[in-house]
Amino acid sequence: MAYKTKIALLYDFDKTLCTTDMQNYSFIPALNIKPTEFWNKCNEMSKQYHMDSLLTYMYLMLDEAKKKNLPINRESFVQMGANVKLFPGVDSWFQRIDEYGEGKDVEIQHYVISSGNKEIIEGSPISKYFKKIFACEFLYINDIAVWPKSVINYTTKTQFLFRINKGVLDISDNDKINESTPEADRTIPFRNMIYIADGLTDVPCMKLVREKGGQSIAVYSRGKKPLASKLFADERVDFICEANYSENSKLEQIVKLIIDKMTSQDQLAQIHYKQAADITHD
Repeated sequence: MAYKTKIALLYDFDKTLCTTDMQNYSFIPALNIKPTEFWNKCNEMSKQYHMDSLLTYMYLMLDEAKKKNLPINRESFVQMGANVKLFPGVDSWFQRIDEYGEGKDVEIQHYVISSGNKEIIEGSPISKYFKKIFACEFLYINDIAVWPKSVINYTTKTQFLFRINKGVLDISDNDKINESTPEADRTIPFRNMIYIADGLTDVPCMKLVREKGGQSIAVYSRGKKPLASKLFADERVDFICEANYSENSKLEQIVKLIIDKMTSQDQLAQIHYKQAADITHD
C-alpha cells in the first residue's frame, strides 16, 4: 500500500471549540445555582483538602447532583452535550478541513484532549468527527456514576500526544505505549501535529508539540486576546487567532498553510527514511 501522509489536529474543548466550561450550559443550571458558585466551591474545596482540582469538580458534580436528586447516569450526562454552544464555524469546520486534506491526498484525523467530561463531549453535535476523545470520565456501576474512571490533568494531557504519535489509543494499554518505536514506524509524527487550544492549562501540550516540530495555535474569544498574546510572546505557541472557525477565517487560512507545509515535510522525511534503509541493506 502506498504511503499516505497523516496529520492530526488536536483540540482542547472548553473555550476552544465551545464558548465556556461545558458544565455551565446544562449541568450547573440544573442545580439551580450560578456557575461562579459551583466553581468557587470547587476551588475552595480543592485548597482545603489539597485535592487535584479535576478530581474536586468530578466529586462535586456527583455530590451536588445527589443533593438535588438529579440523575447521574451516563445517558443524562451525554444528553447535556446537545446544549453546548460552539464558536462560529465549528459545526462545518471538520468537513471543510477533511475535504482540503483529501484534495492534497492527506488523511486528517481529529482528536480531543480535554480536562472536561468525556460524556458531555460525546453528546455534542461534533463528537462524530473525532477519531478519539480523551477526557475525564466517570465509572458507572449499574448505570450509576460512582467514581472517576479517568482524569486528564494539565500535564497528563501530554501522554495522549505520545499515544496518538504511536497509534496506541487504548488508555489501558501501558505496554505498547512504553515500547521503543523507530521514528519511521510511528503512526503520526509529532511534526504532523497541530494543537489548537485556549490557555495556560494547555501549555505543556502546546510547548511539546512545538518543540517536536509540530505547530501550536492559541485561540481566544473576541475581546480576550491578552493571554494568547502572552503565550505567543513567551514562544509557547506558533500562532494566535480569534476562535472563529468560519470558512476563509484567519484560523482556517493558517491551518491550511500548515497542512501544505507538513505534507511537503512528510514527503521529504519518507524519502530520507527510504534512502537510509537502502543504504543499510547495501
